[in-house]
Amino acid sequence: MTLVGSDRVGTQEQRVIDAALRCIARWGIGKTTLDDVAREASISRATIYRLFPGGKDALLEAITRTELDRFFSGLAQRFDEAPDLEDLLVAGMVYACRALACHEALQFVLAYEPEVVLPKVAFHHADRVLTAISAFAAPYLAPHVGADVAPRVAEWVARLVLTYTLAPADNVDVGDEESARRLVRTFVLPGLESTVKQ
Repeated sequence: MTLVGSDRVGTQEQRVIDAALRCIARWGIGKTTLDDVAREASISRATIYRLFPGGKDALLEAITRTELDRFFSGLAQRFDEAPDLEDLLVAGMVYACRALACHEALQFVLAYEPEVVLPKVAFHHADRVLTAISAFAAPYLAPHVGADVAPRVAEWVARLVLTYTLAPADNVDVGDEESARRLVRTFVLPGLESTVKQ
């Protein structure tokens, strides 16, 4: 994933966030210290505390917000470019899967510190993730499926993406456009057709 600046943070804050992401991709969250981040960003540890007064926890919160902003910004661009429902679904699935799969820091944490991430996307915490995704995607889906059904459709598709991304299957790769399109044409669109008719 290309690291680009976010509108919500300043240049120096973004520099620290990007440095922290590189450190996390190397060593994980547990082993990354503020000294590591300061060295990576070529600034002092005191500057990090000035920018993120809560220390490492505040920095991790800022990273989460920034990465979510990046993710949803990229997803919005794909949705805006989609000419119809099929392309919107395929573009969203492919982008989401690739963004998650190519995010080096996230992949390191999933591989070596899964207890940090998985509780936030599974069990009762999953509702918050799915609610955020549904709220974001529903307006894009509404013109195709209706405003009342759109949030449920967004959640269903998000569940598919999360499942196939976190637990890959041999015959489905939602990060591959052709495979995602097959899934959408074979199962998602027929399922939506019956849902929209109800």
